[in-house]
Amino acid sequence: MRGIEALAFLAAIGAAHGQSTVGFGPYFSLGPTQSWIREANTTLVLPEAPSPQKDRLALWPGMGTSGGDLIQALAVSFSDPNANCGASSGQWCTWASTLEGTQLGGTEVPASAGDKLTMHYKYNDSTGKYDQTVSINGKVVSTLSTSSGEAQGWGTAVECQDDACHSTVAAHQYLETTIILNAEDSTFGNTLAINEATSSGLTTSDNGKTWTVSTININSHTYNV
Repeated sequence: MRGIEALAFLAAIGAAHGQSTVGFGPYFSLGPTQSWIREANTTLVLPEAPSPQKDRLALWPGMGTSGGDLIQALAVSFSDPNANCGASSGQWCTWASTLEGTQLGGTEVPASAGDKLTMHYKYNDSTGKYDQTVSINGKVVSTLSTSSGEAQGWGTAVECQDDACHSTVAAHQYLETTIILNAEDSTFGNTLAINEATSSGLTTSDNGKTWTVSTININSHTYNV
């Protein structure tokens, strides 16, 4: 997912949600790999939710797969967070999720600005599925397993839908991101595409099988879709 390819990928995902208005902001995107992704782990530090909260603004690290799915643990700001996950005004809803034409999801739970959401995706050889876990400050709160083929790329997204496409998203960070491929791919780093974001630098210490970036900084973004 490079440049225009990344935007086309995100636009296709937005269309799959069936929303009348969809927009995308900053991203840090990798792929496709010449191998496939066995495991990916990152920690999103939640920013303040947009004010006022409108439907719906989503932050997610996702993996597009050979099966046409999008593995995407979500943090979503809703206009009525209480109706969606029992959250209070100003909180986010977070859960494990995969888009397979329809949206599949685990338990939805409230999360607050400053919480550290760890989103972990791992291929399970015994089941042929990707196992997802979402943890808040180290405690697992949502899980999901889906048959999705093999993950080809990984990237972050800031996605607005409907009324949220007239709002401002605060700057936020992803920490200690690790992507483990099935086999070495020394070219994987060359697929990096960044929009309105910076990072501490993508590195590998094992000839391209394991890739790490300690900090991804996503800039503030104002939509006017």
